[in-house]
Amino acid sequence: MKASDIILLSLSAAFVIIGTHQTITNGIVASYPIFMLAVVFLFWYKFRQNQRTGQEEDPDKSDLKRKRK
Repeated sequence: MKASDIILLSLSAAFVIIGTHQTITNGIVASYPIFMLAVVFLFWYKFRQNQRTGQEEDPDKSDLKRKRK
């Protein structure tokens, strides 16, 4: 896991905590954008993770493995 992935995941968790606090103090309407920002960071993290696993599973490399067997 790279440092940028850790930062994205931490930002997502931090915005969930901030959104929860804002919900308690100001209501859900005021905290909705904060929760959406947390979801954006979480999706961005998952997108980067899926891109990385997709690069590791190159179709060309899997063909070479099949030919060797």
